[in-house]
Amino acid sequence: MHKIRAGLPAPHEVIEGGVAPERSERGDVEILSRFLATIAEQLSGRKALGVLLFDASFLGRIEALYGIGTRRLTSEKLCDWLRDQIASLLGPDDRLLGGSLGGHELATLFFRDSDDAEFFQEELPGLRLRVADAFERRGRRIAHPYLTGRLGARVGSSVLLRNPTVGLDTQLRRALGEARENADLHARIEAERRRRELIEILLKGRIRSVYEPIVEVKTRTVFGYEALARGPRESSLYSPIDLFSVAEEADLLFQLDCLCRRSGLIGAQGLPDGTKLFLNVRPTAIHDPDFREQTLRHTLESCGLAPDDVVLEISEQESIENFEIFREIRDTYRKLGFQIALDDTGSGYASLEAVVELAPDFIKVDRAFVRGVDEDPARQELLNALQKLAERLGSQIIGEGLDTWEELETLARLGIRYGQGWLFGEANPLRSDLAEP
Repeated sequence: MHKIRAGLPAPHEVIEGGVAPERSERGDVEILSRFLATIAEQLSGRKALGVLLFDASFLGRIEALYGIGTRRLTSEKLCDWLRDQIASLLGPDDRLLGGSLGGHELATLFFRDSDDAEFFQEELPGLRLRVADAFERRGRRIAHPYLTGRLGARVGSSVLLRNPTVGLDTQLRRALGEARENADLHARIEAERRRRELIEILLKGRIRSVYEPIVEVKTRTVFGYEALARGPRESSLYSPIDLFSVAEEADLLFQLDCLCRRSGLIGAQGLPDGTKLFLNVRPTAIHDPDFREQTLRHTLESCGLAPDDVVLEISEQESIENFEIFREIRDTYRKLGFQIALDDTGSGYASLEAVVELAPDFIKVDRAFVRGVDEDPARQELLNALQKLAERLGSQIIGEGLDTWEELETLARLGIRYGQGWLFGEANPLRSDLAEP
């Protein structure tokens, strides 16, 4: 917390500001002591202060992964966003503090008369709720493209009623602590709400599958369809990112994965002849009784499918955690007639090692290496090298995230056989009776 000015400062004055002090070993008190005189002056005659605390711990993850420069840029984006959210309640003397409140935090101080009960009891809690909801819905754009999924920001509020017999530093520390506790409380309540929502989805089987086409690049004909899970459209868990993030929080990943696989198979009844079903599975699928030989064959038969119609996709990031487990899954299901795809290749740090160690039937190259490939010689060289490696391993490459015909034509020129992406249309159910109204 290195700057304080009348009104709302510009972003670079709030967070980092070129030279941001690290957190003092003595904590918030020493940092706030630099500004106590200013705050005390503004409190005199008013006697009350509202605190809105925004805990942005995800900035620490960005710094750990991408460095301090990226964290600073993201901090500035966050400040711009927060300033827009709180602008309607800001008075000329209110303060936005950032930098070193004890972590990656922003605190807005609202100076009001102590008899302004409407502000402290209604407007401030309402602002906390609006900021939290807005960040839940749109906040991940701030961290894009560095982080995906839920960012886990927490928002809390508190009220300081000035007591001249107690040191202002003590009172400010207490107010910040109460705001943190308030943020933690609301975060726990929200986590429980999400958990209950997910449990209801699991109990009622309310997962549906849509199917994104995988196209043969040269002929532009459909080679297969990847099953993608969706929650109820009216739910806050509609997107697969939110579904699996909450399932991980609630320790329900295995149960969700089982339901998504079942939905993907049921929805693929009537799969067009000669096409493949690409089905996402987690490594724990091998422990699912419903995904073992006899039961699995029965399930496939009831859906009009055979093992050689199905390609099992496992994420690179999951497979590289333990190559032995992945090879066990690969060998087990290959014996049953399935093919194996390594998904999201390039999104982790051990991509080439995973490709060589696992020798999958299909290598799905992450969209980061396909986007704009027609204009980027470096991406072309990388895909060309990966294509040569795939040929030696007997694998086929699928380029993900195709958006333009120029990208598609570049893949064809590089000898890459398959592509997937929005270029070929939005993912939809294969059966009209399973489409959501």
